[in-house]
Amino acid sequence: MRLRLEIVLCCATLLTGISYAAENSEAQRVQVIKAGRLLDVEAGKVLTNQVIVIRGTDISAVGSATSVTIPKGASIIDLSARTVLPGLIDTHTHLTADPEQPPYAGYGISAPRAALKGAANARVTLLAGVTTVRNLGADAYTDVALRDAINEGDVPGPRMLVSGPALGITGGHCDDNLLAPEFKFESMGVADGVEGVRRGVRRNIKYGVDVIKYCGTGGVFSKGDTPGGQQYTAAEASALIDEAHMHGRRVAVHAHGADGIKVGIRAGVDTVEHASLIDDEGLQLAKQAGVYLSMDIYNTEYTQSEGPKRGELEEFLRKDREIAEVQRQNFAKAVRMGIKLTFGTDAGVYRHGDNAKQLATMVRYGMTPMQALQAATLSGADALGLKGKVGSIATGHHADIIAVNTDPITDVRAVENVSFVMKDGRVYKQ
Repeated sequence: MRLRLEIVLCCATLLTGISYAAENSEAQRVQVIKAGRLLDVEAGKVLTNQVIVIRGTDISAVGSATSVTIPKGASIIDLSARTVLPGLIDTHTHLTADPEQPPYAGYGISAPRAALKGAANARVTLLAGVTTVRNLGADAYTDVALRDAINEGDVPGPRMLVSGPALGITGGHCDDNLLAPEFKFESMGVADGVEGVRRGVRRNIKYGVDVIKYCGTGGVFSKGDTPGGQQYTAAEASALIDEAHMHGRRVAVHAHGADGIKVGIRAGVDTVEHASLIDDEGLQLAKQAGVYLSMDIYNTEYTQSEGPKRGELEEFLRKDREIAEVQRQNFAKAVRMGIKLTFGTDAGVYRHGDNAKQLATMVRYGMTPMQALQAATLSGADALGLKGKVGSIATGHHADIIAVNTDPITDVRAVENVSFVMKDGRVYKQ
């Protein structure tokens, strides 16, 4: 018996040593990327013949091939025929949402099933070159579960900052108004009044969210409201944002309408989502406050073409038609005014993995390709509080690196076909 115990202990010690050695080896692994062209988003220019040294999960050196020494024994990844750039950052996604399911089909989707759908969508998103997302709105904290599964290596996916259920008023955009009154249904994020919104923020933080989202106006995919209509008083919005900031959480406001946008900015919100009907006063407030606008200007074509096929309510399709071009023109105004803009696509309203298709729309409405790519990298990192960690290929940053076969500065659509994806030093696509 004693001999058996000694053998078991010996084996356990050996396995522990092997596991530790494997983890230590992974942490110390050195890789070198040879980049024919490298997009320096901080300087706003393209560099040629560059070398990137990666130790474990982070970039330890980057520079010209003549100035950077390649460490002995390093694994070489030859991307000398491609353009290398930082992994994309999408500041507005819904990874657990299925854009192809009919409106009422969601009532048959359990929280575990939604999380598993999210795992599949996370993989598709990562392989499309999006290495960081902010997920803004998921029932039953399914995005919290998905984030944790990705962080623990259970499933592949982008780095996630998550909001859990978005907070909103009874009967508003963040409530669910599709069921008859006798069902007595209320969405998890419903919170009314100053004390109610403080409790809602605390509840979401209790269950592990990174960011708080609230609905400050009506929306497109919500029954019985208008996108421009304000939801939440100034007092409620101020209390909600104050509570979130007190706990170190940034706040994103869903706001199409001008009044709801201005209420949020004056209360100290960190980002404004959609901003479709923002007026000149709101644009000036955003510029003065340094608030980021996250405007999903790509997805209307998908909604209008695919929405009828899945039985989308005509009310929703009509609202989308009414605000789509107005939003795009306001995006163009924001570009001309030098207002801070991120790359926020509302993935989940359209098919996951098509995130990069918004870049061409951003260029069509006033940005240069470099500006659009900076919005999808540097600006996203800053807006999410990740500046200095992601969003640039620089020493000390996480090794989130993608590559494309053609020049994205000549044609930004090149980023729609990513041929190489690395996140945290691990290659997921080559």
